[in-house]
Amino acid sequence: MPIVNLLVKPASSLCNMRCRYCFYEDEAANRTQASMGVMTRDTARRMIGQALEAAGPDGSLQVAFQGGEPTLAGLPFFRDFVAETRRQNTNRLPVSYAIQTNALALDEDWAVFLARNHFLVGVSLDGDKTLHDEFRVDASGKGTWTRIQRNLAMLQRAGADCNLLCVVTKRCAKSAGRIYHALQKTGVRYLQFIPCLDPIGEVRGGRPWSLTPDDYGHFLCVLFDAWYRDWKEGRYTSLRLFEDYVHLAMGLPPSTCATSGRCGAYSVVEGDGSVYPCDFFALDDWKLGNLRQTSLAELSKSERAVDFLRRGLQRPAECGDCRWQRLCFGGCPRDWVTDGAGKTGNYYCAAFRRFFAHAEPRLMEIAAAETAARRNAPTF
Repeated sequence: MPIVNLLVKPASSLCNMRCRYCFYEDEAANRTQASMGVMTRDTARRMIGQALEAAGPDGSLQVAFQGGEPTLAGLPFFRDFVAETRRQNTNRLPVSYAIQTNALALDEDWAVFLARNHFLVGVSLDGDKTLHDEFRVDASGKGTWTRIQRNLAMLQRAGADCNLLCVVTKRCAKSAGRIYHALQKTGVRYLQFIPCLDPIGEVRGGRPWSLTPDDYGHFLCVLFDAWYRDWKEGRYTSLRLFEDYVHLAMGLPPSTCATSGRCGAYSVVEGDGSVYPCDFFALDDWKLGNLRQTSLAELSKSERAVDFLRRGLQRPAECGDCRWQRLCFGGCPRDWVTDGAGKTGNYYCAAFRRFFAHAEPRLMEIAAAETAARRNAPTF
C-alpha cells in the first residue's frame, strides 16, 4: 500500500522569528534562490492531485507543513488546501496532516481549524523561558517564550493534538533534566529533541549554540535517566528518539529516517513547487525538479533521487564493527563529517556510543516489557 509522505513549505524560508541557530535560514542562504515565496493555490492543487495519483487507489497521503514558518501562508491557504484535498480525494484515501510551527502567529481561529481538521501540531519550544529566549527571538530581537506558552495553552483548550520540539543547544545540553520537566509542565506528553546544526561549510563547534559530541552524549544520558525513571514509575512521556530505539530493539521499524538508516522517507515541496529529497538537503545540488513541469511520481524515480537514496544506504567505515550499529545505523547523513585524513564518520558518534553503553540494558528491559504486553494483549 503506497504511502506518499510530503513535507510542504508553503511559505518557503519566510519566518516571523529570528532564531539565532535556524538551519533552514542558513540552508536557504546557500541556494541560488533563498526564498521560493508563498505557495499559490494552483501549485497546491497540482501537488495534491499528483500526490493522490501517486498513492493509487489503496494508498494513503501524509502531509506535514513546515518552514520557515508555515502559518505565514495564511489560514485561508490551509482552509483551501484541506477543502481541495477532500474534493480531489475521490478514492477516499486516508489523509493525515501535521504542522511544525513556532506558534507565534496563532489565534483562536487557527486553533479551532487545526483541532477540527485533526492536525498534529508540533510547537517549537526550547526547554524553559531562560533557555528558549536566549536563541528563539522575534524580528525585533525579543524573547518569545511567554507568547508561545499562551498560544500553546490556546491550542490545548481547542482540543488540538500537540507535541513539542526542542532544539538541543550547548546550553540546553547542560540542563537535560530541567528541560524535560519544564516541557512536561506544559501538559504535553509527546516530546522531540533534535541536535542543533552548525552552518553549512563551517567547522563544527564554533558558534555560541554549537553542540559538541561530549555535550550531546551527556544530554542523552541524563535525559534517558529521567525518562526511564518515569517509565518505571508509570508516569509515561512519549520521547520520540528513545521510542525509536526501543522499537528497533523489538524488531519494529522506527518512526524517523535518521534512526532507520534509510533516506527517502518523504519529499520536500518548496513554495514554488520545487522538489527536494530531504529537508537537510534542500540545496541546488539536490533539487529534483519542479512539480509544475514534472510530476512527483516521475521526480521520485529520477536519477538524482535514486542517487540520493543510494547514498543514504551507505555507512561510515567505523560503523562496520560497532556493536550498536543495529540501533544507530550511522545516524543522519547531515551529521557525517570528513576529517583532515579523509575519514568520514558521524560527528556525534562518540555521543551515541556513550549513550548506548549507558542505556542499552534498560532499552532492552523496556523492549522486553513492551513485547510481552503486546503478546498478552486481549484480542477481539
